[in-house]
Amino acid sequence: MTLTAQRLVDIAMTNPINAQLTSRLPALGLDQCLLTAGCLFQAVWNQQAQRDPAWSIKDYDVFYFDTDLSWEAENEVIHRAQHLFQDLGVNVEFKNQARVHLWYGQRFGGTYPRLESARDGIDRYLVAGTCIGLDVATGEVYAPYGLADVEQGVLRINPANPRPELFDQKAKSYQVRWPWLRIV
Repeated sequence: MTLTAQRLVDIAMTNPINAQLTSRLPALGLDQCLLTAGCLFQAVWNQQAQRDPAWSIKDYDVFYFDTDLSWEAENEVIHRAQHLFQDLGVNVEFKNQARVHLWYGQRFGGTYPRLESARDGIDRYLVAGTCIGLDVATGEVYAPYGLADVEQGVLRINPANPRPELFDQKAKSYQVRWPWLRIV
């Protein structure tokens, strides 16, 4: 069965944490609020491996976009979110994509462009097929490289962020958990 956007969402929502996050996130009133990264694509791999949908998900990433570039504004969102999600017992990480360029180089090395939207942050993931986000306001799946790589277990470098050494580390870390994934 082909992995469509709706099927991705259906699989991701078998993880009760994803379902709780998507139902509660609108209460924060964040612009361009996207649930993203491993909590979505790893649910697909976990289903294929006949594992619990939340297996090996270390955190739940939420991207949003706020033109207030202060750390204080982002920190206020983080604190509000901690109260909203504290009963879930998981790590939910919030990142204002408008300010990533301010800290990325110091944390990861290299330069990072100033982003114009939350989707721009998803576009920068190291592995092309993992560039996936779920808009919590509309339910729309954003997947600029499609869903075939996730469905087929293919790990390829993101042409929009060609960092071979970091890609290799990330891809191999996925292969340790899901040995059938193929690096191309």
